[in-house]
Amino acid sequence: MIKGIIFDLDGVLVSTDEMHYLAWKRLADELGITGFGREDNRRQRGVSRMASLEVVLEKSDKIYTEKEKEELAERKNKYYLELLKDMDNSAVLGGVGAVLTALKRKNLLLAVGSASKNAPVILQKTGLLPYLNQVSCGLDTTKSKPDPEVFLIAAEKMGLLPEECLVVEDSAAGIEAAAAGGMFSLGVGPFHASLASDYSADSLAAVADWEPILA
Repeated sequence: MIKGIIFDLDGVLVSTDEMHYLAWKRLADELGITGFGREDNRRQRGVSRMASLEVVLEKSDKIYTEKEKEELAERKNKYYLELLKDMDNSAVLGGVGAVLTALKRKNLLLAVGSASKNAPVILQKTGLLPYLNQVSCGLDTTKSKPDPEVFLIAAEKMGLLPEECLVVEDSAAGIEAAAAGGMFSLGVGPFHASLASDYSADSLAAVADWEPILA
């Protein structure tokens, strides 16, 4: 029986894909890196900031030191935070509030498991924080998905065993992380059909019946 649900943030509860893309694209342009596009940005889904940076730098001939990479990642984050200033609840995906309310009425514990260090800021700005019992994010972890660390920390914070948790993800790395952590998974989003998840749906709002999943 599922007792807790761990949601990825971007692409599951909110949409900040465009802001991430614009911030990475700005950094790539400043570094003189050509060819960084939306297909590359898709590969950055669900992974850490440093892993995302590597997707950008693989198109560069220059070799960067670890210190330089950290500075570049911070520069990108600065651009992203500038874009986040105007974020509000309009960034929440359709039907999310109603779904979270319904799940809480079932006495389920709800958490976010996100690679983003900005997850608390995003949750605050979008008004989603009151729905959640716990948040596990890039501030808590040292490993990125597909390592299950972020989900295992979320389960631990909720006081649950991995097998008592359902992970909701929109990325292959996230689904792989859920499996590695011994958790059930629900794949959502435009690529849900290609994810090797236990269950799948177009979106959270598209799940017609939660009972078979929770059982």
